[in-house]
Amino acid sequence: MTAATITAPLTKSGRVRLGAGIRQMATMAWRSLVSVKHNPLELVDYSVTPIMFVFLFTYVFGGQMAGSPREYLQYALPGIIVQNTLFMSMYTAMALNTDLTKGVFDRLRSLPIARSAPLFGRITADLAKQVWAMLLMIALGMVLGFRVTGGVEGFFAALLLLVVFAAAVSWSAVLIGMLAGDPEKVQVFAFVLIFPITFTSSAFVRVETMPGWLQAWVDVNPVTHLSDAFRGLLVGGEVAGPVLWSLVWAAGIAAVFLPLAMRAYRARV
Repeated sequence: MTAATITAPLTKSGRVRLGAGIRQMATMAWRSLVSVKHNPLELVDYSVTPIMFVFLFTYVFGGQMAGSPREYLQYALPGIIVQNTLFMSMYTAMALNTDLTKGVFDRLRSLPIARSAPLFGRITADLAKQVWAMLLMIALGMVLGFRVTGGVEGFFAALLLLVVFAAAVSWSAVLIGMLAGDPEKVQVFAFVLIFPITFTSSAFVRVETMPGWLQAWVDVNPVTHLSDAFRGLLVGGEVAGPVLWSLVWAAGIAAVFLPLAMRAYRARV
């Protein structure tokens, strides 16, 4: 990537024009994706971890939870995909934090590009990798016996919903990446936050099997709404309510964390 490929005319105020900024963002996203070609290990986390999640939950918990791994997979795979999506969003935080500590953003800042282009480019590239992980897990699930009964429309609606939610959560990841001192702290924070909210949801078990005091939290947990919506779109069931609440949560998360993340980004970069 050369400076010529990402530079563009500026406005009279010295700001990068909108069209140029979008092209620069796309270039930065492509830069991140192309790096996988030269370093395939970058895609390992988006491939090996999802496969591991599917196999472990299906064959370790399947017999106990539903009587057979296949029956449990039909219920749990949407929740497993949701959990993986949340975990993968933290890779955005780790990658941004690594670039900051290594001075990558300092070098990019010397170019006449929009200051937000590297950030939005990273998020866009990571969302593309998220889609890869989702499709990989669904394909593996189908090999193991999972069946998409919600039709083609339900399938693509489920993927779109998950991408929208992942994009919203990415802003919380950006904020964590900006505030954390090093990538190790990002990882610790991610596990401490994500594990409780995913396991206290309907992602892996039915809500009615939980204690009453826990059900009160599970019913408002955003992971519950997203898991139910994703499950309903893929295999059938209630859709309207869970999808609506998932979108409400996505909008709320973005509304809170996007301005905070951008403020932290400007202060750091």
